[in-house]
Amino acid sequence: MQVSAHLRDVRISPQKARLVADMIRRKPAGQALNILRYLPHKASYFIAKCLNSAIANAENNLGADVDDLKVSVIYVNQGLKLKRIRPRAKGRANRILKPYSAITITVSDE
Repeated sequence: MQVSAHLRDVRISPQKARLVADMIRRKPAGQALNILRYLPHKASYFIAKCLNSAIANAENNLGADVDDLKVSVIYVNQGLKLKRIRPRAKGRANRILKPYSAITITVSDE
């Protein structure tokens, strides 16, 4: 059985979040949470939040055993981008893009 959780509009760039997501792919859920707990990255907080949600979905909705769950699929997609303007010399302007992410985690007991 596979259960997923989604976390949208996370204020971190997808490239930085993918570095953390690669560390926990195909790991048991408990081990993945321990890895995320001690990482110094900002993305580890958001991914741990989404992973806890996926574990809770599996436990409450389908009655899965938490000890048997593992992270089968995790991916980080690009969300919206905030567009800001920075003034430059001679009346010009540079655009600053502030990216958001969408995190999806699927846990399974297989």
